[in-house]
Amino acid sequence: MRGGRRVAVLAVLAVLGGLYAANASWLAPAPGTGPTLLAHRGIAQRFDTANLERDTCTAARMLPPRHGYLENTLASMRASFEAGADIVEIDVHPTTDGRFAVFHDWTLDCRTDGHGVTREHSMAQLKALDIGHGYTADGGRTFPFRGQGIGLMPALDEVLQALPRHRFLVNVKSNDPAEGDRLAAFLAGLPAASRQRVMVYGGDLPVGRIRQRLPDVQAMSRALLRSCLLRYAAYGWAGITPAACARMPVFVPINIAPWLWGWPNRLQQRLHNVGSEAYVLGPYHGGGFSVGLDTAEDWARLPEGYSGGIYTDEIVAVARWIKRGRQP
Repeated sequence: MRGGRRVAVLAVLAVLGGLYAANASWLAPAPGTGPTLLAHRGIAQRFDTANLERDTCTAARMLPPRHGYLENTLASMRASFEAGADIVEIDVHPTTDGRFAVFHDWTLDCRTDGHGVTREHSMAQLKALDIGHGYTADGGRTFPFRGQGIGLMPALDEVLQALPRHRFLVNVKSNDPAEGDRLAAFLAGLPAASRQRVMVYGGDLPVGRIRQRLPDVQAMSRALLRSCLLRYAAYGWAGITPAACARMPVFVPINIAPWLWGWPNRLQQRLHNVGSEAYVLGPYHGGGFSVGLDTAEDWARLPEGYSGGIYTDEIVAVARWIKRGRQP
């Protein structure tokens, strides 16, 4: 009896040891020589984030400007890459003349001197607008960027032509499957090397169409991300990467990351094997996944030597921290 019990204990220890070895991060190679930085909206004007709603005009609650860049402009993108970004996130809307405008808001009234739904305009009409018109940091007494943003709203094709060696994460702002078809057709018309520079995220329906038509493009929706993380947490211990995790950027909140099997190196390796990449975000508290890894406190939660993806709204500060050897 005692011998049988000893054999059972040794068997359990062997299983636990195997489980540990299979999921030990330190036994997997680091994904690169340094972190991959994904700049959300590039270098942009920051705003008060308290009590935000979906339709809050963030330009009207801008914080005092620290620089002269406006989000989703070529100047902002160039400055972001020069600061250290590896990827810049941009927002797109289809236009009435068959192009994609790079602009965040569903409507024009907040940031610009235009009115109405963004996608109900032609690219020529959108380029005539002043995208700096609505920014104010003092309740409307002054507008420091008014008159400076005329003609600065670019089209997606212009962005890819102007920055031919850089990567982008394209945010589809609707849940219209037809928009997914239009974006897939646009991307399919690019040379393969250019298409590989683009990742996509957005609504479940358009992302589904893109994934169906372009299997070589990483594309993610919120439903896919939720399914990926939940399933990996459930059975990733077995070394299985769920099909839901394949071919997409995987956003991982920093407070959830330690609960994922093999975080960080083993998880990164498994995702790489199915054509995906992980990007750590700021902590998840029950809302959306739009908060970047921006503060020194959140930065300190990264494992020592972390070399995976980082999604941030503060690309200049985060790139500086990396240059300093992770000393915020």
